[in-house]
Amino acid sequence: MTFKPYEKQVGGSHYKNMVVQPSEFINKNRLPFAEGSAIKYICRHAAKGKEQDIEKAIHYLEMILERDYEDRNKFTSKVTSTHRRTQKKIRTKNYSAQHHKKETSKI
Repeated sequence: MTFKPYEKQVGGSHYKNMVVQPSEFINKNRLPFAEGSAIKYICRHAAKGKEQDIEKAIHYLEMILERDYEDRNKFTSKVTSTHRRTQKKIRTKNYSAQHHKKETSKI
């Protein structure tokens, strides 16, 4: 009997329905840690971590920019500041929606 590690998932089922599990793709392509982590979080965001998984993927992509590219400071700063502004808008919108829901439930 041959052991097939990619047919098994420990903890959850968020990779089980994928044609190719991220771990198999990452390992067979011998990707470095940061690239593999970004792929993992991108693949699973809809089934597991939602926005937080996208945030994690972005974080790993920023690490790759910092690690690999000469002109990284200019680009990373632009990406990071845009990302932070977007996150602030999302948090403000979510807070407003939650606050409105609490206020209307008191009526």
